[in-house]
Amino acid sequence: MTALDAALAAGRREAEALMADTITFYRPGDDIFDRTTGQTVPGLPAVIFYEGKARVKPAQLAVSQVQAGEEELLLRQYRVAIPWSTVLPSTGERPRAGDVVDVTASPDLRLVGLRLWVQSVQYSATATAWRIIAEERS
Repeated sequence: MTALDAALAAGRREAEALMADTITFYRPGDDIFDRTTGQTVPGLPAVIFYEGKARVKPAQLAVSQVQAGEEELLLRQYRVAIPWSTVLPSTGERPRAGDVVDVTASPDLRLVGLRLWVQSVQYSATATAWRIIAEERS
């Protein structure tokens, strides 16, 4: 093992030690029309990339305001880190913008139920975690 390998292994252990939240990271499936209620409801995920521990933290305090149709949305950017050792699904499908991260558990109860929309995914052989840039839309 090289010095770089040892440093990366130590960094990855430390990065995972900070992962106190639990998430589900997936690609939404097609919506389904419920004939009983007359409502469209989310379908099952098309691809689940990861379920498990993560670190979810705001990227900045600033909030962006955008106009979507006739509504004004507030966008807050977050950084999500999952274990570097996480593998892609057996289909080989890679995450992309528009995929979703749901926070399912956290010591900070204000994060539970937070839905984040993926903006980008960062890959690197020398990273200590797999990092995802996502935004909350409210």
